[in-house]
Amino acid sequence: MKSYFSVFLIFILIFSANAQMKKDQVKDTVTKMYVGTYTKKEGHVDGKANGIYLLHQNPEDGNLKFMGTAAEQTNPSFVKAGKMSKYLYAVSELGPADAESGFVYSYEIQKDGMLKEIGKAGTGGFAPCHIALDRSGKYVFVSNYVGGVVMVYNVREDGSLAISQELKLNNADKAHAHSVTVSGDNRYAYIADLGNDKIWIYNFNAITGKLTEHPQCDVDLPEGSGPRHFTFSKNGSFAYSVNELNNSVSVFAVDKNGGLELIQNISSLPESYKQKNAAADIHMHPSGDYLYASNRGHNSIAVFKVNTETGKLTALEFVPIAGETPRNFAISPYGKYLYAASQDTGNITTYKINPQNGKLKPQAPVFEVKTPVCLEFLK
Repeated sequence: MKSYFSVFLIFILIFSANAQMKKDQVKDTVTKMYVGTYTKKEGHVDGKANGIYLLHQNPEDGNLKFMGTAAEQTNPSFVKAGKMSKYLYAVSELGPADAESGFVYSYEIQKDGMLKEIGKAGTGGFAPCHIALDRSGKYVFVSNYVGGVVMVYNVREDGSLAISQELKLNNADKAHAHSVTVSGDNRYAYIADLGNDKIWIYNFNAITGKLTEHPQCDVDLPEGSGPRHFTFSKNGSFAYSVNELNNSVSVFAVDKNGGLELIQNISSLPESYKQKNAAADIHMHPSGDYLYASNRGHNSIAVFKVNTETGKLTALEFVPIAGETPRNFAISPYGKYLYAASQDTGNITTYKINPQNGKLKPQAPVFEVKTPVCLEFLK
């Protein structure tokens, strides 16, 4: 009887030790986050960084830790991880006085998170400001704020980029291409054109990597809207544009052929706020139940409840940012935390997301990092 008891006791001790070990491993697990920055003084920003920064996020408590400069680069204002998080792509936001065009850099992500440059390509325009991937990860899209040019690149086997197509938007002198978003079925690409107040719709061929005109080639937004970034509902039936100039979110129904029908415009600001503001970024919570948008000026995150049947939004709250000019923000994998980068005060604010109602609770401390603009998690 004693021997059976001893074996049982040993089993319990081993089980407890393994459980504790797994618990400790979870505590020690970190998620890599890359920070795109401005590195020099521009008309709209006094860049003080020296490239792309690497942070570690503790997924348990949300805390951030600075790990160093992953790559030195000029104005890497937007960064995007490639498929399987093996590569990272970063624009170099340059103007006519800096070079013959803007650039997009390709990096191989090392085991320690540092970045090894493997390629550099021109963007065909100036002030490249956004990077997107198609759903296969085989193609990369770069939007140029100046010049009306959207570039499509083929991802080579080594992760570097080769030009697949240079797309010139109509009314290019007025155009400000701010982002490309690819549909969930990988058949359509939506280009937010801030200058022309349009969402351009293109067919996308995932075999050739080419964009061609869609029967409904564009959707006009109210004059002075300034569409900037674009995202979809979880089921792909609805789409959302955050509009920089009139501080609104436009809601669209998406038809089976990729067309858009405008069904709602809702302010990104509380009714009482009448001062200067420029809406910036937009992200859907992984649950599909909540939508978030950032405000520069009001310096806040707008939180919306999504009606998953109609796609329409209801404002829940406008949460202050502990900093100025929150241009971009990111939601952590699995939707537990939201991080907002304050460009002009050099800090990142952390919020815990309430899974029951989507509301945000600020977490201390505010994390300091020079001129942060874009936050990108490795999934």
